[in-house]
Amino acid sequence: MNFSELAKNLELEEDEYLELIQLLIETSRADLAGIETAAREQQSNEAASALHSIKGAAGNLGLTEIYDLAKKGEQMARNNAMDQLPGIIQELKANLTSLAEIAGV
Repeated sequence: MNFSELAKNLELEEDEYLELIQLLIETSRADLAGIETAAREQQSNEAASALHSIKGAAGNLGLTEIYDLAKKGEQMARNNAMDQLPGIIQELKANLTSLAEIAGV
């Protein structure tokens, strides 16, 4: 993953971009905890809203894999396919962990 290029696309310095990555990771992890609760309690609107937030942030930062997963999860939640969300949640967690390791945050 080329953070320098992604930062350049947003007209940011790389260190500024990495700060945004760190913020995305922190907020997404908190959102995922809420999504897990929403999935258990069959609260599709809450899950969809949180996944929409992750999708938007990832999309803005050019993180297409996280964006695609969050989009898929949001669609599942909107279609009340809450039993399928745990798999998406785990994939998102794994992607965030990898992103944190690569970014060194």
